[in-house]
Amino acid sequence: MITFTTKAHTLLSLTGRISAARILPQISLSAGEARTKPRKSIDLLREAALLDGPLIVRSSAKNEDTAESSNAGKFLSIPNVAGETELLRAVGQVAESMGPDPENEIFIQPFLTKVDLCGVAFTADPSTGGNYYIINYDDTTGSTSSVTGGTGERLKTFYHFKASPYPAPAPLDKVIELCRELENLFHLPALDIEFALADGVLYLLQVRPLALRKPLAELEEQRHSLALIEKKLRSSSLPHPDLWGSKAIYGVMPDWNPAEMIGIRPRALALSLYKEIITNGVWAYQRDNYGYRNMRSFPLMVDFQGLPYIDVRASFNSFLPKSLPDALAEKLAEYYLAQLRSRPELHDKIKFEIAFTCYSFDLPERVEALKQHGFTEEERGCLTESLRSLTNAIIRQDGLWRKDAQKIEVLQEKRQAILESGMGTAEKIYWLLEYCKRYGTLPFAGLARAGFIAVELLRSMVAVGALTEEEKSLYMGGVSTVGKNIVRDFSSLSPAAFLARYGHLRPGTYDIRSPRYDHGSGYFDFARPYSGMAEQGTFKLSLDQYAALQHMLEEHRMVSDVLQLFGFIRGAIEGREYAKFVFTRTLSDVLELTARLGREHGLDREEMSYVEIQRIMEAYAKAEDMGKVLRNSMKDGQAVDHTAGGLTLPPLLWEADQIYSFFQPDGVPNFITQERCTAETVLLPSEEPLEGKVVLIQGADPGYDWIFSRHIAGFITAYGGANSHMAIRAAEFGIPAVIGVGEKQFARYAAARALAVDCGNRTVAVL
Repeated sequence: MITFTTKAHTLLSLTGRISAARILPQISLSAGEARTKPRKSIDLLREAALLDGPLIVRSSAKNEDTAESSNAGKFLSIPNVAGETELLRAVGQVAESMGPDPENEIFIQPFLTKVDLCGVAFTADPSTGGNYYIINYDDTTGSTSSVTGGTGERLKTFYHFKASPYPAPAPLDKVIELCRELENLFHLPALDIEFALADGVLYLLQVRPLALRKPLAELEEQRHSLALIEKKLRSSSLPHPDLWGSKAIYGVMPDWNPAEMIGIRPRALALSLYKEIITNGVWAYQRDNYGYRNMRSFPLMVDFQGLPYIDVRASFNSFLPKSLPDALAEKLAEYYLAQLRSRPELHDKIKFEIAFTCYSFDLPERVEALKQHGFTEEERGCLTESLRSLTNAIIRQDGLWRKDAQKIEVLQEKRQAILESGMGTAEKIYWLLEYCKRYGTLPFAGLARAGFIAVELLRSMVAVGALTEEEKSLYMGGVSTVGKNIVRDFSSLSPAAFLARYGHLRPGTYDIRSPRYDHGSGYFDFARPYSGMAEQGTFKLSLDQYAALQHMLEEHRMVSDVLQLFGFIRGAIEGREYAKFVFTRTLSDVLELTARLGREHGLDREEMSYVEIQRIMEAYAKAEDMGKVLRNSMKDGQAVDHTAGGLTLPPLLWEADQIYSFFQPDGVPNFITQERCTAETVLLPSEEPLEGKVVLIQGADPGYDWIFSRHIAGFITAYGGANSHMAIRAAEFGIPAVIGVGEKQFARYAAARALAVDCGNRTVAVL
């Protein structure tokens, strides 16, 4: 077994001991020698015949890359050094970067110039303890430091389960072979390895112990879990007699966005609540009501060992107008699925970039793209007419969305009646959830669909030249929603009155562990009055624009005039936000009652977060020992959470081998507004002040509205779509925002000290 010493000596000890890679020759000297004998490095290099050609001067401090400490990147390394003068300067700078200790070392190696691929490999997931080889690499710039230095913008990330039954692709298979060899030599399962591939030869540049935030998961347990996921994927991918599409696809973001709303590894309570009030039945019931294909009885979300995924095949089917002939519906479903497989980066934009889900002013032009995929003129016309009819039924003066807006008010009355009743805690939970589904999430789902159509109509006005992008932004800035009301009321209401109105909100709407606004936690600083956002100007249509839009409506045979259309757009967007505000109050009550139920039986919030809500609802209708039910459910939830905690799957999944081995795809972010900002970053949750910062949030639900009272410069999320809650908020306040950048880019931005965000030019620069 080889042990870790200093960076230089560890590499020396591996020389001649590994077969999967080469180690570059080196000379080394102490920092003391570098100061007292400045030409010693030149003498040693000449003696080793290494003086010719470019060199890299590297640090090897006593507290760097040892078994006790990493200090990765703390000290200086200077690449591509040529000539004695430059070399002496570089040696002095590296020695200075390590501090005064004369026993620290500097080592010098040939600098690789013809690099095909370079990067860093972890032999375990440092965040989850999962048994994965994770390779982050650059195969475009030829730089050996683009990964470690954080300068690479087109980096790739590859995950490979250690016990994968599928081989890794070349040339990454060579890197994994090196990882396995080093694990065996050091007898350690968690290593951090830097490598480069040049002229077909793999070089080991560095190896250090990898610090894990969580204990390493049990390999056989993970193998078993992944095998169960593979079995489920294979069985559920088969054709179904009532489902168009020959094969399934699963994703974390395509529809109802579980990654944004409950996270990619939610606890059992959050996951089961989301299923209960939305994805088990409500989602399909609403779409059937609005004229889409009847998908009732099909659950939208599946649970892969605690990881929530959307059944995209079911989602695509649910966006097919029910008036379409079966043959065309089947053809469209297959086309949508094929498009997503060919462009997986669009997994969070299927309703914008892949599926045609409503009529818009540019739809006749957009459907022409189907021609090159074998759709006839008659089929394209049939789709267009079906979507026109469906959309007209929604947006007309007495449209479906107005009925849903009325239903949401019923929930207010039902909620109050239940809370004031003499029912027991479990009974109140049951009935609040039943009413929340019927009068809360069902009408909200309808208003969300109407809100999507509203935004699509606005977008298409820009696409056909009826509005400019700036005019669209001005219009969105004038929409009055809950977010603006929060900011307004924060300045005008007393703290007690403010919290009475908004206190039910919480970041993590489905998470019982997340404190509500009225439970403190420093969401609002009432001692610092908020002056509000800067005025963005007023949206006005000119007479020419009004006339052109009226002509467009007639030409497109829309059942609306200009005033009615803009009334629908405003009403649908505002109604969606209001409905969300109302139903989340009931949901928040359910979480508080669930916490009370736990206390009644000796369980705290942490323990109750593992309980499935369906167990409580089933127990309500039985004469059971509630304490026993809760404890058994908690244990089951803890077991699932333990398993899910170490598993990592791709955001889009359709083949069995992707369960074990996959590339992390690049996200196609949504840039909201035309604004820009340059500011320091802050990653939530954080105790740092947010004022003037670019705020980074993994997934932001309505409970994050509190950040808009803090004068933030802008924000970035890992998950979310162009029509998500936070996208609406950004447009509403005129704040530069980048929504849904994906895990890979989010990690890069979160590690940056400062960012320059330019939404108009669709760029984010690390400073």
